[in-house]
Amino acid sequence: MDQSGIYIHIPFCRSRCSYCDFATGAYDDASAERYVQVVAEEIRAFGKAQNLRTLEAAFEVDTIFFGGGTPSLLTPAQIAYLLDAVRARFRVAADSEVTMEMNPGTVTLPALQEFRRLGINRASFGAQTFDDRELRRLGRTHTAEDARRTLADLRTAGFDNVSFDLIAGLPAQTLDAWSRNLTQALTLRPTHLSLYLLEVHEGTPLAEQLKRGMWPPLDEDMAGEMYRSMLERTEAVGYEHYEISNFCLPGYESRHNTKYWTGAPFYGFGCSAHSYDGESLRWANERDTARYVQLLEAKQSPVVEIIELDGQDARAEALFLGLRLMRGVDLNNYRSRFNVNVRDQHADALARFTEAGLIELRGDVMKLTRSGALLSNEVFAAFL
Repeated sequence: MDQSGIYIHIPFCRSRCSYCDFATGAYDDASAERYVQVVAEEIRAFGKAQNLRTLEAAFEVDTIFFGGGTPSLLTPAQIAYLLDAVRARFRVAADSEVTMEMNPGTVTLPALQEFRRLGINRASFGAQTFDDRELRRLGRTHTAEDARRTLADLRTAGFDNVSFDLIAGLPAQTLDAWSRNLTQALTLRPTHLSLYLLEVHEGTPLAEQLKRGMWPPLDEDMAGEMYRSMLERTEAVGYEHYEISNFCLPGYESRHNTKYWTGAPFYGFGCSAHSYDGESLRWANERDTARYVQLLEAKQSPVVEIIELDGQDARAEALFLGLRLMRGVDLNNYRSRFNVNVRDQHADALARFTEAGLIELRGDVMKLTRSGALLSNEVFAAFL
């Protein structure tokens, strides 16, 4: 069994971005402290209620990921408290990858130095764009200069492994504007880049703004050109395209996120956090922060959904999650695990996608092409 990963959700932000549909809310000191206390309690209670088939192996951990929200709004003492709870309950490998998400302008150099001293060794922050006008349209509270300063401070604080996000296809964004974003990102040369095409979720302010005609409709053809541009330009300067939306310098893949795509076990703590036992059991916590806190304080389980994957679900997940990785899926290993020959079971879909140039079959390896990565949702739907 692969070593497990730990995800800790911190739902607090200074303000909510127009495109965000994550479980987040406004930060205040008292709410944050109360939240940290109950998350630590959830961590300490892990395994007592879960019916994990390989419980002993579940406690072997080699990644910890503080996500959100904006985890860097917590104090170093609060982060230390949560790390202590993890290390008291799990056997954390000495070489573990410990990631903290943050937003530019929300953390000082002394705080970063303290986080690094606590064992945080990877930072991930949302630059999103280096155009201040686009940042304002998204409801972001930082500027492009804040993003550059945050990266410089992280390096000064001793963070050798730094990732940041960019979003393509923003409202009214041009190809030239996206090109300038890529130029700035590649000039800064972080060890990891997550480059996403904008997704508009119902119920978000951005979705409402588009409905009201405040911004022109998203141009899918232009988004495709943006995606192809980022593939070409990142590869040209030494980045590996290892997952549909993720790029890294050699050796700097996100070890934690890779667990999601390879079917390794991971355990989530905090509101809206999800977990997977690495075999067939998935579960999810209460999404509402206040309700989550109330459940923990009442000594009740925060789990609100449990899914037992059947054989078909497990086979489908292994294919479409595995295909997110550009190295593809080893069909021989898949056949050994599920006793299913993908070439036979999905012969029509494979023929259609191969002819369309979306999938490539080399020996026992099936993987997406560059065009397939752009149209990945259409490919994945065939395996559900």
